[in-house]
Amino acid sequence: MIVSVVSMPEGTVARTHVSEARERLAASRFLLVDIELPVEASPDEQPVAHQLGLEAEDLAWLGREGESARAEFLGDSAGFVVPVVEAGEITHVHAFVTERYLVAAHRGPIGPIGSLIARLPHERPSDTVATLFLLLEEALGTFRRSAVQALLEVEDLEDEMFQRRHPRQVLRLTRLRRRAALLHHSLLPYLEATDETITRRMMSGTFPEERQRLARSYQRAARSVLADIASLQDASRRAFGSYSSLVAGEQNGVINRLAIVSTIFLPLSFLTGFFGMNFTYMTDELESKVVFWLLAVGLQAIVLFIALYVLHRTRLWRKLRDDGPDEQ
Repeated sequence: MIVSVVSMPEGTVARTHVSEARERLAASRFLLVDIELPVEASPDEQPVAHQLGLEAEDLAWLGREGESARAEFLGDSAGFVVPVVEAGEITHVHAFVTERYLVAAHRGPIGPIGSLIARLPHERPSDTVATLFLLLEEALGTFRRSAVQALLEVEDLEDEMFQRRHPRQVLRLTRLRRRAALLHHSLLPYLEATDETITRRMMSGTFPEERQRLARSYQRAARSVLADIASLQDASRRAFGSYSSLVAGEQNGVINRLAIVSTIFLPLSFLTGFFGMNFTYMTDELESKVVFWLLAVGLQAIVLFIALYVLHRTRLWRKLRDDGPDEQ
């Protein structure tokens, strides 16, 4: 466990022991405590709330592995389980805020926490609630960046498909589509919970105006991130449609070529089959080699010439020639 204590509003960071963090939580009036837990929970791991002396707050969920999204007010405090995107994976930051302190717990290093701590000396939030909204916005930023990056990848992949289609592109599109679904599935329940909680709190009449402004700003940012994820989903569907259209176009090209081949070879096959299956006619009626060449070979040459002439007049042959380079 790594415990970092940030003195506010100066933003001074200090690594400390959990016992000292517990003492400062009891005495300080404005404090941020960041707790980095091991990635894998050990069987004998003590609850974070117990180690910080917060047993009376009913915080058994704080730092517990496998917690789902949460956003709830608990009297004069609030608890959140905030999803974030870290190294392409979805993880969670647990946050508990009161009027005097903000406690954040997570497993392994989390980018939004580092970004928040770096912003604090410049932002200088007025209280713990303002600090909490900064943390929530940092978490939203991870979803926005992931969605925008995936959207750009989809657009580049779609351009690449029109230049040269390859079966591996379907696998890449599938992964990007799954990423969009993962972002949406992870973020939507959390945003619904926070929106319901914040709206109910704003309607209570006891929510200060400054905090209402922060809440409205956060809700606008949340809707913007959802719109970015929706754009990613639309782009991935459009790219799949483009790929299907390209495949259908190539299939139509193959069908056209087969039609051209059949135009030439079906009459020849008929003539070859006729003479090949009528041996009596060939032995009894064909009096010389000249007659054989005229009927068996000359007739096929005439049919071939007529077929090529028809293809030339209908421009199918030209279309076959023009479509050739596109396949390379």
